[in-house]
Amino acid sequence: MTTTLFTTPRDLLRYAVTRFNGAKLFFGHGSAEALDEAAYLILHTLKLPLDKLDPFLDARLLPDEVVQVLAVIERRATERVPAAYITNEAWLGTYAFYVDERVIVPRSFIAELVPQQFSPWVADPYAVDNVLELCTGSGCLAIMMADAFPNAVVDAVDISADALAVAEMNIRGYSLEGRVNPIQSDLYQNVPFKKYDMIITNPPYVNSDSMSKLPVEYLKEPQIALDGGSDGMDLVRKIVAGAAERLTPDGILMVEIGNEREYAEAAFGHLGLTWLTTSAGDDMVFLLTAEQLQHI
Repeated sequence: MTTTLFTTPRDLLRYAVTRFNGAKLFFGHGSAEALDEAAYLILHTLKLPLDKLDPFLDARLLPDEVVQVLAVIERRATERVPAAYITNEAWLGTYAFYVDERVIVPRSFIAELVPQQFSPWVADPYAVDNVLELCTGSGCLAIMMADAFPNAVVDAVDISADALAVAEMNIRGYSLEGRVNPIQSDLYQNVPFKKYDMIITNPPYVNSDSMSKLPVEYLKEPQIALDGGSDGMDLVRKIVAGAAERLTPDGILMVEIGNEREYAEAAFGHLGLTWLTTSAGDDMVFLLTAEQLQHI
């Protein structure tokens, strides 16, 4: 390709959108469409502010800058890796996290609820002492929880040593050593036995039928972090079953299950699930109290 055809970010943006649409890429890791993803990748590669495209659209680029951006566009279109693996960056709300192929790209509806400190379910955020996050991956939710609940210690659990290595990088990046504790464990197995005010989890919940239909971009992620078994509830059942003995009398369990409400209701509906409101509706995250969990 003749790089001299491209002299400005506007040129590259137009080309990237056409290239991405032509390649029929899937956008499910933060961007909603080709234009958003192209703008993000161009701005990140050029080390420009991610929220200020317009002032730079017609700026003249150096030849080596054009080459760098074209290489990123081509990798996204050809290899179909999520953009976050190219930039080693993912955002949840206002929080940026380091990510690579050792973890799934952070995306969570629980993250939308953290800034409100789970009101009205948590009466006093400053009284929260201990939080357990299962299936932490990159550590993103654990870090957000430590920020939202300033007196809490957060135990961040994952079965994957690779994932925890990424989580540790993010914990250091937010200077939360000692407040967010990474623990390698198969769910509760190696977790210190103490009572938690909250257990939160965004576990693998994709059912087998949906796993067989995942787009290429999702297949680039660690499948252990996605596959929830035949009905998506394999790990969720274990999490729910073990929660009661780990919670304080007033504690709560919050579980993200994506599009699997039907299966969650079939498995746990008898407990009286409370469905929390998120940007995607009222069927992505359910809550159970310690009292409800006593009836398992």
